[in-house]
Amino acid sequence: MGVVWEIIGWLGTGLVVLSMAQQRITRLRLLNLAGAAILTVYNLILGVWPMVALNAALSVIQLYHLNLLFRSRHDAAAYDVVTAAPTDDVVTHVIAQHHEEIGAFHPSFRTPANSSVAFLVMKGDEVVGVVLATLDGAGTAVLDVDHVTPSYRDFTPGEFVFRHSDIWQRLGVERIRTEPGGPDYYSNLGFTPRDGAWELVVAP
Repeated sequence: MGVVWEIIGWLGTGLVVLSMAQQRITRLRLLNLAGAAILTVYNLILGVWPMVALNAALSVIQLYHLNLLFRSRHDAAAYDVVTAAPTDDVVTHVIAQHHEEIGAFHPSFRTPANSSVAFLVMKGDEVVGVVLATLDGAGTAVLDVDHVTPSYRDFTPGEFVFRHSDIWQRLGVERIRTEPGGPDYYSNLGFTPRDGAWELVVAP
């Protein structure tokens, strides 16, 4: 084997190792697929058939799961919203687990006790997001926290929460506003810029 093929083999190995360090599910599976596919070809050239079988099987498994992930990406049935009091133990636990990231995205947030409502975004029995908001009594909800766990950042729990869930209507909310300077991703959810923040009119 030449030096080029040896480099290709190490590249495949590196991609597989790198994939295991990823928090985002999609990135993990894509890197693992790339690495396994490269190693399938590499071991095929070498004639190492057990490794060909192993990496080919890994490639098929990753393709299968990636297909499932992308097919459910915009599926509203993939998520549920569970309401809770802002000071419930489960809410404070999730906030504590992700407090550094939440602080980076929501620097003005201090404690759940100051919020009016809270709910957890669930995929099966897994918590994939947490939302806290303050209601002003006039039909507006101001988002205090809108956090998605790193594993699901490539997916659309926010799309479900803000566009498909009826949670806001049940709370009597007519408008949802972010704090000033919210991230641009809200534009993908139907929010429009208003007075330095993002605002969404809740459909009846």
